[in-house]
Amino acid sequence: MSDETYTRAVIVTDTEVPVVRITRDFTGTVEQLMRAHTDPELFRRWVGPKDLTTTIRAWDARTGGEWSYVASRTGDDGLEEYGFHGSFHEVGEDRIVQTFTFDGWPQAVSLETLTFEDLGNGRTRLHAASLVDSFEGRDAFIESGMESGVQEGYDKLDAVLAEAS
Repeated sequence: MSDETYTRAVIVTDTEVPVVRITRDFTGTVEQLMRAHTDPELFRRWVGPKDLTTTIRAWDARTGGEWSYVASRTGDDGLEEYGFHGSFHEVGEDRIVQTFTFDGWPQAVSLETLTFEDLGNGRTRLHAASLVDSFEGRDAFIESGMESGVQEGYDKLDAVLAEAS
């Protein structure tokens, strides 16, 4: 366990493997964080940028299950929709392994591993790693606005967790 506190998501890339790593601390237990990532009603409330509304299309949060959602907003050109889908490869007590695909770029599938570390005193550290098939794909992922979506989504997750306390 590190003495550092990650109140904002720290996003780093690897120079040798096309992976994005995210670390973020939350006030909430491992169980609360797992539920926020596996309960579709909670998940839709916090995932993504604050100006998008999430609608769950499919959700079966178990090992071998699938998930799918659409994030939308009304912009200057009308309704904008962004679809995402994947498979849950492992749903454990403190770890989720899943695929992640943006419907607009279906050839770029990432493999995500989320691990929830109990820091004690009702705090949990999220460690996330998203492995993509190329450095170009990883860089496109980063340049897509991923950082603002992650930061804003995790801020919303803070609020969801505070409601549960």
